[in-house]
Amino acid sequence: MFGKKKSNQNKDSGQVQDYLEIAEIKDGVVVLKDGSLRSVLAVSSINFDLKSTAEQEAIIVAFQRFLNALDFSIQIVISSRRYDIKPYIKKLRERSYSEKNPLLKRQIFDYIDFVESLVSTADIISKTFYLVVPFYMVATEKAGFLEKLSIAMNPRKAIFEKRELFETSKNQLFQRVGEIRDLLRSIDLRAVPLNTEELIELYYNFYNPSEFDHISLSSIDTINLDKIG
Repeated sequence: MFGKKKSNQNKDSGQVQDYLEIAEIKDGVVVLKDGSLRSVLAVSSINFDLKSTAEQEAIIVAFQRFLNALDFSIQIVISSRRYDIKPYIKKLRERSYSEKNPLLKRQIFDYIDFVESLVSTADIISKTFYLVVPFYMVATEKAGFLEKLSIAMNPRKAIFEKRELFETSKNQLFQRVGEIRDLLRSIDLRAVPLNTEELIELYYNFYNPSEFDHISLSSIDTINLDKIG
């Protein structure tokens, strides 16, 4: 019975993959089936509501300038998921066991009770902001007719067969990423491109949302946007 169930799962998995646009993730780049590339940046946030009216207006104007400065499209993604407090509670309990001061030990237990009570009545949601930068490979004018036709008919195959072409496209994509990071600094926002492992975890989150609610993936969660230049 377990073998049959596993077989069905593999079959379903293959069917799902047929609908995914992703061909491969490597070198910190998402390669789509149409041959185009994507880089994903984790972006810091601004507490807009806590800003004064003048500061809010300045942020809006700066963001408008950021968008107007781009000569290519981008995608802004907001990921919301329930925050898993179990590791945090575990650390607190371990801390309480090693605490010698009875008063502090009692305060830690009271705080644990408070946090668990709070979570039981309302979900703690964490939001992460991402910016997706695309690059579409195009045939150069110097390429022959057959080469252009080959790229047009099967752009994904052209990328993998010609590593130099992929590297050129990747470098141009990263130039866009660098331009965006510079522009975001003017709005006091910090951004970092996700590496291959972080991209895999991110897409796993998107395609398995119910399962990811109960998983703590360390790589993306520990990205420190405060220290990014």
